[in-house]
Amino acid sequence: MSYLIKDTSKEDRKKLAKNAFGISIASNERPSNETITLVKEYINGNMELEEVQKQIINRYKKEG
Repeated sequence: MSYLIKDTSKEDRKKLAKNAFGISIASNERPSNETITLVKEYINGNMELEEVQKQIINRYKKEG
C-alpha cells in the first residue's frame, strides 16, 4: 500500500495515524506535541509521511 498523499484519502491518513499513535501509546510512549502537529500536516495533505518521519528523526538526533 502506498502512503503518499495522492494515493490516500484524508480518512485513510487519519486511520493510519490513529493506528501509529495507538502502538506508541501501548508501548507507554505518548507522542510529543510536535509529532502530533507534524502528523496533522500529513493527515491534511500538506506534508508527505516521509518528510514527517525525517523531521521527527532529525529532532531526536539533535536531542540525543
